[in-house]
Amino acid sequence: MTLSALDSALLGPLFATDAMRAVFADEARVAAMLRAEAALARAQSAAGLVPAALSPAIDAIAAKDLDPAALGRRTAVSGVPVIPFVKAVQGALPPDLEPAFHKATTTQDIADTALVLQVRDALDLVAADLRAILDGLSSLARQHRETPCVGRTYGQHAAPVTFGFKAAIWALGVAEVAALLPALRERVLTASLGGPVGTLAGLGETAEAVGDGFAAALGLHPDLAPWHARRARIAETGSWLALLMGALAKFATDVAHLATTEVAEVAEPYVPGRGGSSAMPHKRNPVSSTVILSAFGAAKGTSLTLLDSMAAAHERPAGAWHAEWHALPTLFGLASGALREARGLAQGLVPDPERMRRNIDVTRGLLFADAAAGRLSPVLGAKAAHALVEQAAGAVRDGQGSLAEVLRARPETAGADLDAAFDLGPAIRAGARTADRALAEISRLAAFLHSA
Repeated sequence: MTLSALDSALLGPLFATDAMRAVFADEARVAAMLRAEAALARAQSAAGLVPAALSPAIDAIAAKDLDPAALGRRTAVSGVPVIPFVKAVQGALPPDLEPAFHKATTTQDIADTALVLQVRDALDLVAADLRAILDGLSSLARQHRETPCVGRTYGQHAAPVTFGFKAAIWALGVAEVAALLPALRERVLTASLGGPVGTLAGLGETAEAVGDGFAAALGLHPDLAPWHARRARIAETGSWLALLMGALAKFATDVAHLATTEVAEVAEPYVPGRGGSSAMPHKRNPVSSTVILSAFGAAKGTSLTLLDSMAAAHERPAGAWHAEWHALPTLFGLASGALREARGLAQGLVPDPERMRRNIDVTRGLLFADAAAGRLSPVLGAKAAHALVEQAAGAVRDGQGSLAEVLRARPETAGADLDAAFDLGPAIRAGARTADRALAEISRLAAFLHSA
């Protein structure tokens, strides 16, 4: 039995990647705790507090040898996995080293530092997917910078844009969130070492040196004061993941609509057997968009758990910290599936420029109403021009002809350059210019992804 779709053998492959699930697997968590303990022993040895042999002895212990399932059964009694973990490691160490193990630290130091090590690996996976997504969408935007298509507001045809403009907007939304990643990494990739109540009293005057050495051994930042009960960095990580999935959901929302039968301006990449129906053999449902939208739907509520955990009582709370264990790995799992699907869409989306062009004509020229009003304003005045075009639009909807035909039949339009109003050129050039500006900003915001 499974209680999470992400861990399900049946549903898990749909919603999360194997690579991300491996990062947060039980054995990976135990291995991260071992790395934290070995780094602590190394730093304490440098300060003359523990034998030099302790750190290599810890390094020699394999995570699988500690039996995560057995640790889990004992965790149900102890309330935290570090307590049975410490006892298991002590039992695996030579007797002369066992008293020095886990010296002056506390459960939360090891659990939080191990989590940060896992988060670092997880963020590396996220960054790789972001790089591919932005590269794919940017290429799509460049390729179609002058491909005209319908611009839509409130679900209605509004005015012409270009498909490259749309793709650039998708990419810019993702890039704006991606640009927050370096600062997030700076804050969250911080070692936790405070001891029982955060003062490291057990290390005396060596506390600062040990803390710095501990962090350095793990390639993490040291912290000036314990973050046992300062949980903003964890909440920020979860919120950032939710924001990222929201940016991907914007992309997926548009793709799902553009792929509908009546619109048919794009198609998701074809994969044999994907998107079918058990009842309707002809179906090609937008599976990638569906996975992305479902991830975002689940992420919002999950991220609130991490915000609630910021209300941590005193030096260590009851329950709030434990609640994070449910939420943060889940958010990374959801993000991994959304990123995988967005990557596939960005690299393989199939636009249909001919259908886009035909859809421009569906409303018989109404997409050019704003341009027509602009052309009539010098002749009639802005207010009268707007009213006239609005009336003409009603006539078009009543089947009395195209907007150009209806307007030309009105005596008020004599002398106005209506041909220019129905020229796609200005809209194409404007869409291309905006796409180019967006692409330049994307390159600036996401440069760190290619330099990492």
